[in-house]
Amino acid sequence: MANNTYDAIVIGSGISGGWAAKELTEKGLKVLMLERGRDIEHVKDYVNAHKEAWDYPHRDLATQEMKEDYPVLSRDYPLNESTFGMWANEKESPYVEEKPFNWFRGYHVGGRSLLWGRQSYRLNPEDFMANEKEGIAVDWPVRYEDVAPWYDYVEKFAGISGSRDGLDVLPDGHFMPPIPLNVVEKDVSARIKKAFKGSRHLIHSRAANITQPMNDIRVGCQFRNKCWLGCPFGGYFSTQSSTLPAAVKTGNLTVRPFSIVTQVLYDKDKKRATGVEIIDAETNQTYEFKSKIVFVNASALNSAWVLMNSATDVWDGGLGSSSGELGHNVMDHHFRVGASAIVEGFDDKYYSGRRPAGFYIPRFRNWGGDNRDYVRGFGYQGSASREGWRRNIAELGLGADLKDAMSEPGTWQIGMTAFGEMLPDHRNRISLNHKVKDKWGLPVLAMDVTIRENEMRMRKDMKQDAIDMFEAAGLKNVQGYDGEYRPGMGIHEMGTARMGRDPKTSVLNKHNQVWDAPNVFVTDGAFMTSASCVNPSLTYMAMTARAADFAVKELKKGNI
Repeated sequence: MANNTYDAIVIGSGISGGWAAKELTEKGLKVLMLERGRDIEHVKDYVNAHKEAWDYPHRDLATQEMKEDYPVLSRDYPLNESTFGMWANEKESPYVEEKPFNWFRGYHVGGRSLLWGRQSYRLNPEDFMANEKEGIAVDWPVRYEDVAPWYDYVEKFAGISGSRDGLDVLPDGHFMPPIPLNVVEKDVSARIKKAFKGSRHLIHSRAANITQPMNDIRVGCQFRNKCWLGCPFGGYFSTQSSTLPAAVKTGNLTVRPFSIVTQVLYDKDKKRATGVEIIDAETNQTYEFKSKIVFVNASALNSAWVLMNSATDVWDGGLGSSSGELGHNVMDHHFRVGASAIVEGFDDKYYSGRRPAGFYIPRFRNWGGDNRDYVRGFGYQGSASREGWRRNIAELGLGADLKDAMSEPGTWQIGMTAFGEMLPDHRNRISLNHKVKDKWGLPVLAMDVTIRENEMRMRKDMKQDAIDMFEAAGLKNVQGYDGEYRPGMGIHEMGTARMGRDPKTSVLNKHNQVWDAPNVFVTDGAFMTSASCVNPSLTYMAMTARAADFAVKELKKGNI
């Protein structure tokens, strides 16, 4: 092998892994980025990007064979012909459900940055303090002021469309012009604002879809709403369209696909990582790569797997387990609850294009003097259209709902689903199951995660408040719903290696360093100390850039 020694190794190539590679290479480090799945080249490998439903043999529906081979994916929207092959093979990479858990994984270069919903919001100052104030889990070791400059930094590079709304619950950022609200959404927004005397706000979504050209790779969103197929126009932020080209440009990046990291190598005398061990997914050969620092960005659950499978000769629970918290405190955002309604008076109105996002209603519960019988809160995502509204919410927008096209415009409909905060709870955990093995003979994860009383009480408001807002706006045929939710369905896994102020109660310090190995950084969803109720990916980006900056400075000082 030509080279097995680098300045830094990045495990994973998704949203946070791509950012780690970009930041570290641009700061002069020679970086190896390891991806367990296949390579996907920008544009060339987006094989379905220009197809319509009628171009697929089964009109983009899941076949019976697909359902049999992918029983987990078949529970929800991801299983279809257009994205087939973009999700992990469940036979090769199984897992154990001690409690029902939907794990939707993307094992390829770019990971779920090619498949994500692109909603991009900042946590607010209260989000970083709520655990301490309420005596829940542990306190974040950082505050909003520590992260705000990095939110600024990543928003400018990623390209976030949105409006500056001046809301303390949802901090403004650096935005391109927003994806427009349509005429009905504007009208309903005004009605809600009037009915609730300005205490509730229906605003533009803030999405990582650019509305202005950025460069020759990212020429702008074309309003095709085919983001999950890969965008040849670079219309949305992904590893392939954004961070990977920047890293490659430096000449400092090596990307190795089909590389399953089995462990972080650890020197117990120096108390430092020395590199990683991998299995080549195609040849089953084992290799070691050496580095000065390691960034673990395999996604929250797989990052915990890597740590739990590392340094087991020192700690039974793996690298970072000395606190007893590694693998615990799993969080997601619970959703699939809200309302729909008919909007009258706009039958002569229509719109052009297929927007990749709709509207957002920020959190208003347990905020500004409001107190409920639960803690934290929720926000809503939705849209109005003369088609199935669910297509504008990425987590609901594929499958049968996408296919219900009508030959002529029908009645205007509006709908929204709430995304609620899930509290960190030590009982919600993942662990290694050594009795069940994957294709490569490696132990698999066992999931023991459920929503609990606080979330169940919250869901009642998530449904009723949606009904109340639509009724207060004078809409017709208002229907609330509470669909089946299982942890994992939000695809916002968080918390398995949480940050904290004390090595006795957390896995990572305020710089995302593993307390037990300060040259190992974890900057994907695993680090989250609490979940907020907003989509978390923008926070992963900001914290990754922040940690990379710190890591390089410490490396130059000789501290790690």
